[in-house]
Amino acid sequence: IYAKGVRGYFDNWRIGLLFFTQLLFYVSPWLVWNDRQAILLHLVERKFYIFGAVFWPQDVIYLAALLIVSAYALFLVTAVAGRLFCGYACPQTVYTQLFMWIENWVEGDRNARIKLDKAPMGARKLRIKGTKHLLWLALSLWTGFTLVGYFTPVSELVNNVLTGNLGPWETLWIFLYGGFTYLFAGFMREQVCKYMCPYARFQSVMFDPDTLIITYDPERGETRGARKKGVDAKAAGLGDCVDCGQCVQVCPTGIDIRDGLQYECINCGACVDACDQTMERMGYPKGLISYTTEHKLAHSETQVARPKLIGYGLVMVVMLGVFVYNAMSIMPMGLDILRDRNQLFRENSEGLIENTYTLKILNKTLNSQTYRLDVEGLPEYQWFGPREVTLKAGEIYTLPVSLAVDPFNLKRPTLDVQFVLKREGAAPDDSKGTLRQPSKFISRL
Repeated sequence: IYAKGVRGYFDNWRIGLLFFTQLLFYVSPWLVWNDRQAILLHLVERKFYIFGAVFWPQDVIYLAALLIVSAYALFLVTAVAGRLFCGYACPQTVYTQLFMWIENWVEGDRNARIKLDKAPMGARKLRIKGTKHLLWLALSLWTGFTLVGYFTPVSELVNNVLTGNLGPWETLWIFLYGGFTYLFAGFMREQVCKYMCPYARFQSVMFDPDTLIITYDPERGETRGARKKGVDAKAAGLGDCVDCGQCVQVCPTGIDIRDGLQYECINCGACVDACDQTMERMGYPKGLISYTTEHKLAHSETQVARPKLIGYGLVMVVMLGVFVYNAMSIMPMGLDILRDRNQLFRENSEGLIENTYTLKILNKTLNSQTYRLDVEGLPEYQWFGPREVTLKAGEIYTLPVSLAVDPFNLKRPTLDVQFVLKREGAAPDDSKGTLRQPSKFISRL
């Protein structure tokens, strides 16, 4: 498909969102926060740094929740305004647009590209095509490098590239992601949207007659036909469509929107811009092709606050509320308790019933912290082992401890207990200053 370039209202929106999303993607790994990379999903250290927050492997549930919320938001937007994500923010659309800009800059406009491809291979064609592919490859590899920069510190990555010490995994992912960018955006383009993207297949389930989609108004446009400017179309038995074919030439997926709604349509609005320009030149009202709803096209009233959207919205608010609440409640410390499985309990030399535990204490903060340990639920117990520990930033400390109780005070064979980890200096009302983890104390079988 040789898609023709078009400028207009919706094209300006596409350009603006393209620059916004790619500025975020390419610049974010280079941002610095507290002398470290601001956004770093450090797989080697098993830590995710998001500005001032540090997420550990046990917090991966929040990443899963964020992805679920994002997917649901995509469904909500689709129900309201169709495939806006596909037309304006999808990586396939964005990188295809970038590659097409390079192609237009090197090879020329649509007609020049068609003429060049039909010409026999020669020095000029080889030079033009070679320049285009070199620029494509450079952008693809830089994209792969940027992606890896989110998982390996980008300063370390640059140094490894310059010194030739790039690791095998970094090399693999730079070339793999860069290669797929080159393949999908440079060659497959609309084929990805038509045949590989699952979103295009089930989008119709979320559509209804009140969903905003790009449509052609056949009542106004038919019968199609060419005519000179100033000709009375009604007197000639013609509609407003002059059958110029511009809507087809600018479509990145090569469809004719005049044939009705099709799953290949990505709602990019290119056909709207092209048709509006033609209508303006002919002196006709704009909007022959427009963002509208099936109800409005049929001269019915569009229902915005319909039950489907209200339900979607309520679920979205609940999901966001739960996610934000849980994310705000992440504890800045961790405590895991492992009981001694070889010996559930024993009677020590003093005649006390003793249980042994291994505590794993984690400091999730970026500063050294001192913690004090305690236990709740045991009557008149004795603690064997340190009760106060100081951990460096991000340190995991393993601490073996034993608890002993006089058997006279043990009324049941098993007691539910709670180990308490309290950060030094934490206020009594600080919900994140104290962490409790349940365990068992066994006195007899």
